[in-house]
Amino acid sequence: MDMNNVKMRYGIVGQDEQLYKALDTAIQIAPTDLTVLIQGESGVGKEVIPRIIHDCSKRRNKRYIAINCGSIPEGTIDSELFGHEKGSFTGAIGEREGYFGAANGGTLFLDEVGELPMSTQARLLRVLETGEYIRVGSSEPRVTDVRIVAATNVNIPNAIREGKFREDLYYRLCTINIKMPALRDRGRDSVLLFKKFTLDTAEKYNIPTPLRLTPEAEEVITSYKWPGNVRQLKNVAEQMSILCTDRMVTPQILAEYGVVPNMDESTAVACTKQPSAHTSHRDYENEIKMLASAVLELRHEVNELKSMLQHPSEQEEPQTALVPAPIHASALPIITQPMPSELDVDMTHPHLPQSHSVKSLHAEIHPEEDDIQTAEEIVEHESLNLIEMEKRLIMKALQRHHFRRKNAADELGISERTLYRKIKDYGIED
Repeated sequence: MDMNNVKMRYGIVGQDEQLYKALDTAIQIAPTDLTVLIQGESGVGKEVIPRIIHDCSKRRNKRYIAINCGSIPEGTIDSELFGHEKGSFTGAIGEREGYFGAANGGTLFLDEVGELPMSTQARLLRVLETGEYIRVGSSEPRVTDVRIVAATNVNIPNAIREGKFREDLYYRLCTINIKMPALRDRGRDSVLLFKKFTLDTAEKYNIPTPLRLTPEAEEVITSYKWPGNVRQLKNVAEQMSILCTDRMVTPQILAEYGVVPNMDESTAVACTKQPSAHTSHRDYENEIKMLASAVLELRHEVNELKSMLQHPSEQEEPQTALVPAPIHASALPIITQPMPSELDVDMTHPHLPQSHSVKSLHAEIHPEEDDIQTAEEIVEHESLNLIEMEKRLIMKALQRHHFRRKNAADELGISERTLYRKIKDYGIED
């Protein structure tokens, strides 16, 4: 199968050299049984590569199964992949074959493989090396003939250094490494893709006049960073095809949908243009940014307080007020690093008499105040506020998406497994 036929069959649009290299590699290695690892940012279209590999291989008449490893809860992922025996755990009312058994002779695509727990990674390594696996609750090895194609948007070398991914599994998966380029590195391909998506939308919904771009608008689309890659561009194109009354798109119209050239990737969000009847509704994206900014500022203040209490000698000389650097709201509103609930410090200044503790100094300055809080109590109180903020963000995202966890996790910028764990921890119910 040549390149043009592949592009037509799978609806691939673009002329970028890196894209051609990825597609050409997939076509060349398809007839083999080599394990493939596809790397690239979220939304670049990694899922098309395993489909090409399977359809161009000798396994094309067998099953092709695609699995999102990040969407399966950690407690059930081994059962999903390898199967289980009846009665092996609570709720196992019958046997389950598992994906490795069901895909025997075919191809198994493991998307978001970087999200696999370490115990499951060890099981996967055994399958790759020997072709054998054991069902949950069984002691009998089973054999499968499955070709593995994996994909991840995680920086695997960093994950290995952090102890989150097995180094031996990485080298076993990475027999063939295919890298999908980000949309911002594909030059004019973004304009071609925008035109394709608007034409597809017009045809699907019987819109008589598809959108057209002015030359200036094409330059904006080309220079914009597209942090969400092809997925984001498709969403913007579909939104504009439905909502735009002016069918000639200008840079001003693109700006209304968050497409602004040279916008910072960390804060760029493609905003949906709301009809005028809903302009009074609260903009929840701005609310998320403000809450995230407040969380970061609060964390900064707590860290400063902890530093002052742990290193009091550095505070003896008068100092001018320090102005913290501007803090930009992260695109991920969820708190990924836990804040300390306590400060394990001695509340008495080591260079002052016992009577001059932090609390007593505060009392001398404000003798009229009865409810004086120690720094430890303040930090604990603020930590609880952070937890409430996180819980509130999760609840709002779930409500907006009618408790569809995958959509809520995508909005919050975390994996579905992480969202599932936080829902369980906070006791959030549908």
